[in-house]
Amino acid sequence: MLSTQLPHDAAYAALQARDARFDGRLFVGVTSTGIYCRPVCRVRLPRRENCRFFDTAAQAEAERFRPCMKCRPELAPRALAWTTVDASRTLASQAAAWLDACDDAEASVEGLAAHLGITSRHLRRIFQAEHGVSPLQYLQTRRLLLAKALLTDSTLPVSDVAFAAGFASLRRFNAAFVEHYRLQPTALRREGGGAAPASRLRLSYRQPYDVAGVLAFLAPRAVAGVEVVAAGSVTRTLALTHAGERFAGWLRASFDKPGQVGVELSPNLWPAVGSLLPLLRRWLDLDADPEAIAAALGETAVPGQRLPGCLDRFELTVRAVLGQQVTVAAARTLAGRFVERFGELLTDAPEGCGRLFPTPGRIAAATRDEIASLGIIGRRADSLIALAQAWPTLAFSRREGSPEAAAAELTAIPGIGPWTAGYMLMRGWSWPDAFPPGDVVLRKALGGAGPLPSPKAYLEAAERYRPYRSYAVLHLWRTA
Repeated sequence: MLSTQLPHDAAYAALQARDARFDGRLFVGVTSTGIYCRPVCRVRLPRRENCRFFDTAAQAEAERFRPCMKCRPELAPRALAWTTVDASRTLASQAAAWLDACDDAEASVEGLAAHLGITSRHLRRIFQAEHGVSPLQYLQTRRLLLAKALLTDSTLPVSDVAFAAGFASLRRFNAAFVEHYRLQPTALRREGGGAAPASRLRLSYRQPYDVAGVLAFLAPRAVAGVEVVAAGSVTRTLALTHAGERFAGWLRASFDKPGQVGVELSPNLWPAVGSLLPLLRRWLDLDADPEAIAAALGETAVPGQRLPGCLDRFELTVRAVLGQQVTVAAARTLAGRFVERFGELLTDAPEGCGRLFPTPGRIAAATRDEIASLGIIGRRADSLIALAQAWPTLAFSRREGSPEAAAAELTAIPGIGPWTAGYMLMRGWSWPDAFPPGDVVLRKALGGAGPLPSPKAYLEAAERYRPYRSYAVLHLWRTA
């Protein structure tokens, strides 16, 4: 399926200009070579009649094009359709997000359809219409491109690459790689000159990116023992589940090259990189569209503003509860005590990152007095215990359901109100159009020099920022 987003003459013009604004939104397959590239590729410009344009890498691979070794399509930023009024497009986008985070080697269309509450036939139809490929073709491309990145940028053995990328066996991985890329995985590693001595992920984003603003937001919220924010980098600990197994370690994200983030992982996190990768992109908001955001925020917007997300929704929810009605500094102090008391020790971690954030199971088993002894008021301790006990049953915790359903789940827990739920949608869900109700700073900012606006007037004043009200929140907090 050829791209329908741009007239092909316009697509070729973007390719001629090597226009980075189209990176991740456009791919070109060259019929004379059988290779597909990003529009920013520095190789010799192909002839117009030899070019076929696609919206996604999966579409190019479905037409039997192989990824370029120089521009590396697996590094392209993703193009996200955040908002839509069409129900079918919304479902297709949710299906793609589910597949992006899928760590089940035996994932099926039937399982995905059941997750979405629709028939497998309807899923195939809407997915093909929106993405130009079947769900399984999309998933296969995602896994193969991740494997290609790991073969190029890591020292993982090929068998570990297959597992990390989501393949059920080395035999299946080798067969799929040879079928699609007509190259053995080991040959790709040799062709690339061998893996770098220090394994490192490379994640691309669309420029500009307000690195200073993102680090300035994260630094005062960094929890002792878990996170360290330094000049140009963030280091932190993390535990996550991949293919049914728990992995724990540390990572460091460094903004040391324009347009790209380098991510160093501790050895025991590399096998879980397939599940970690979409979390990293959401955490640092690497797939945002800076031009569209700037247009929504107006002339006073900081170029390249991003909305920092999270790597662990339980952690962020706990921190949001601890931060209720206290300053950022006080919330950070309470979170540090919380980690020191309930967090698991992590050996061989960088300085300042020696503990994992407490698990839901550990907090569910804690007593009110244990938590309150840290200086946390009793009813907030009750709220944290209730949250931890409910966590395994929440669709929100599994990254399922709609933002509206997630907000309803959260506010049903004692001690979590609409403001906290709105904040969680912003950062835990990475929803671009959330707006926490009743925020005093925002009410002052939107009310100008006059009296505080009513709740209704407050929400009406925020309408001008749609569909990027979450970014407007950070913008207004920053400028207040």
